[in-house]
Amino acid sequence: MTRTVELLVNDLFFPEGPRWRVGDDGAGKLWFSDVLAGGIKTVDLAGTVQSVAQVAAMPSGLGWWPDGTMVAVSLDGTLNAIGADGSVTPVVDMHRLDGFGCNDMVIDTRGRSYIGSFQELDEGQHPGPGNMPGFSHIILVQPDGSARIVADRMTFPNGAVISPDGATYIVAETFANRLTAFDIEADGSLSNRRVWADLGAPPDGITMDAEGCLWVAVPYYIYGGSGGFVRVREGGQIVDRIDMDGYASYACTLGGPEMKTLFLCQSTLIGRERFQGDGRIMVVDVDVPGTGTP
Repeated sequence: MTRTVELLVNDLFFPEGPRWRVGDDGAGKLWFSDVLAGGIKTVDLAGTVQSVAQVAAMPSGLGWWPDGTMVAVSLDGTLNAIGADGSVTPVVDMHRLDGFGCNDMVIDTRGRSYIGSFQELDEGQHPGPGNMPGFSHIILVQPDGSARIVADRMTFPNGAVISPDGATYIVAETFANRLTAFDIEADGSLSNRRVWADLGAPPDGITMDAEGCLWVAVPYYIYGGSGGFVRVREGGQIVDRIDMDGYASYACTLGGPEMKTLFLCQSTLIGRERFQGDGRIMVVDVDVPGTGTP
């Protein structure tokens, strides 16, 4: 398929956690974290950027509770409520559960937040023996603020989605090169762990389309080089791909008026120092719309 990939916004640092959301005025915007700049921002389809809040501990995963409250995960392991005035109020300390930082998040229709914790590795060196993150967890935060670990032995969990029927949780295990699925139990627990797809390259952010495929951001195909975005069926068949030279690809989501705009978040290649201005968000039209999860 011939596509035109266009620039939506540049001069970012490290865009992550993209979420398309339509406001009360009927206008849609992309919400995202500019992680290393410490900012939560929006951008519309005309490329107009607005600042929402500054999070000192660096924001990553974004979402909304059913009552409309915006929440953001910060890398120190805190879940924060973001006020309409830009205020940042810590509401849950997840670091106390395992001593790790936290990253991406997906929230179900009942307001339950599934958040991945992580242990660091040296991104300046090839991942492998002697340079692999230790196992971490998936943490469930209930609407009442209670938090517990619902999956262990996760290899750097990153982007996640919940199927439209609310029955399945799928998460990227970046340094295991795979997508992993669980069944969601009535109390929010995760069971029936299984490999959804082996990719042979590290997945990061993911988004689901209406055919049940996942668009997956792949930071690199070969360490130190570029990656892109692949569309994957359960079982691992790659049915589409968008290769991106000169940048690493970290996150994606579907949105736009028909949910057929794929937003592509990129920044510096793995193994290089990152600077303000290295990040950008591109857009491209695809054939199959998103489900909104996320």
